[in-house]
Amino acid sequence: MTHASLGARRRRLVLERPVDEPDGFGGRLRRYVAGPVLWGALEPLGSGTGGGRYRVRLRYRAGIVPAMRLADGARRFAIRSADDPDGARRALVCEVEEVIEEAAS
Repeated sequence: MTHASLGARRRRLVLERPVDEPDGFGGRLRRYVAGPVLWGALEPLGSGTGGGRYRVRLRYRAGIVPAMRLADGARRFAIRSADDPDGARRALVCEVEEVIEEAAS
């Protein structure tokens, strides 16, 4: 397996963790809290004609699950899967989907 050079992971991403809180009506509200800064590479998947699906290559980090998301400035990416491709705990490859948040009116 070839490894990406350190310079290839030059995109600054923030790992956001979900926090569920009661909404006062018997339901729950989910918000995300900023966690650690990670450096990675973001590659579009597919033909590049929309869809908003990407592959993110990061240095290995335990505990990343699909409930989390990644932030790149104002852009948000929901993690759909996270995998250690060779099991050596050197790299983590995440399949993500861009989240389009609607503005409150």
